[in-house]
Formats: sequence, structure tokens, C-alpha cells
Amino acid sequence: MSCEPTPPSNFSRAILETAGSSIDLFKAALAIAADQYPNLDESKYDRQIDSISAHVKSRIDGLTSPEARLTAINSVLFEELRFAGNTRNYFDPRNSYLNEVIDRRTGIPITLSVIYIEIAKRVGVSLEGVGMPFHFLVKHSGEADIFADIFIDPFNAGKLMDRSDCAALLDKLSGGSVSLLPEHLEAVSPAQILIRMLANLAGIYIRQSDFDKALRFVDNILLIDPICAPYVRDKALLLGALGRWKLAATAYERYVRLAPGAADAETVKDRLAEMRRDRARLN
Repeated sequence: MSCEPTPPSNFSRAILETAGSSIDLFKAALAIAADQYPNLDESKYDRQIDSISAHVKSRIDGLTSPEARLTAINSVLFEELRFAGNTRNYFDPRNSYLNEVIDRRTGIPITLSVIYIEIAKRVGVSLEGVGMPFHFLVKHSGEADIFADIFIDPFNAGKLMDRSDCAALLDKLSGGSVSLLPEHLEAVSPAQILIRMLANLAGIYIRQSDFDKALRFVDNILLIDPICAPYVRDKALLLGALGRWKLAATAYERYVRLAPGAADAETVKDRLAEMRRDRARLN
């Protein structure tokens, strides 16, 4: 039996339909939710975003400066519609499902950012995701001058920030343990955003000891990036937690092949040897 990822159909279809082309971030993020909510009407949420975008468009027409256009988006999303970061129950899994975020108008930084980026795209404002440690952001690029970049924090009512603001935020969130590096503010691809969303969900369900559900999200990560060694290792760990030892051993073997120089490679090899001895005794 193969240890290749076998993701649920909705997300699989959303990714495979974009093979060889750019991923539709909003569609793929909704597909993550559709796997959890089988009766989800994805077109309903597409229409809702269209309606919000039309309202935003009426507010930004005639505005030329990036700051003015972003302020108009913020006015609609956070003042009129009252989208907000969920500070009360940050680890509620509903914060990671786009349908729930749209319905409840609350979420975590990355899901609110996906909605923000999609609405901006539909009104002609080009934005990118920024995978800063501890806190996902959105960026309006300052073209040739990186110091003209504007960073947006959809979790905090779309606050507009510069690089020094981002450094202060990271310092606060990390308790001073992480200093801002240039790469922390680089734009990330839709695939990287989806992987971070899926990793968040896997982590939530691991904390709940729902290893079967966590495994589904790790499998979806491996659908996007089949040779991402850390998630191959995570798959092995989850299969072991579920008692699926043969598949766990196969995944561990793959991890060692993908990352022979990993810090834990020898530990994993020892674990594999132990599993083989146990299997031999059972046979």
C-alpha cells in the first residue's frame, strides 16, 4: 500500500485543476473548508465576496494612492462589516475554515488575510501574503523601493504598518526571542499560504489528539509539496500514533531518503530498526 498522500476530494480537485498554472488561493482555501463541511455551497461564498468587492469598488473609485485605497478597504471590512481577529478563542478550528470566517466575521491572521487579498484582487489592488513568524500579514509592494512597502494586519482591523512596525510586532509576539530579518517580510506564494493554513489545522487537531484528522491535513500538504521532508516525518509520526506501523515505517524510510543529513536522521533510523524488530517478532 502506498504512503503517497490521499487527500479528500474537494481539496485534491482544487489543486489538481491548477496543475501547471497558478493556484487560485481563494478557491483552494474554500476547498479546505468543503472537506470539513461536505454540503458547503462554495458558490455562495464566492457571491458574498463578489458583493463585498462591489461595495469596496464603489468606495475606492477615484482614489489613487495605495494608502487611500487600503483605508477604503479597511473601512468596509472592519468598520461596516465588522470583520475582526478572534482574540477570545484563537485556536478554535472554525477560525481556519473560510466559510466560518465569512459567516462569523472572525478568524485568525491567515484566513482574514486570504479574504483581504481576494477582495483587493477583485477591485484591482494587487496584494501579497507575508509569512512573518507568529503572525501572517499582507503586503502592498512599493515596486522598486522596498522601503515603500505597506504592510497590512487584517487581524488588527487592517492596521497599516511599515518595516519598523513589523519589527516591533514580531518582538512583542516572540517575547524578544526573534528579531526581524529581511526574509520574514518577503512575499509568499499561494501554495505556501495553503501549506501554512493546513499546518495550522494539523496542529490544532494534534492538540486535540485527533490524529486521523490531523493526518488528512498533512496529506494535503504533501499533495502540494510531495517532497517536503518535515511533513513526511510528521506523517510517519501520525501514522505511528494511529497504530498503522507498516505505513509509518514506509513514511520514515522516505523521510530518511529525502533528508539524510537531518539532525534527527539517526534517531529515525534507530526507530525504524526498532519497528522492524517488532514486526519480525510479530511474524
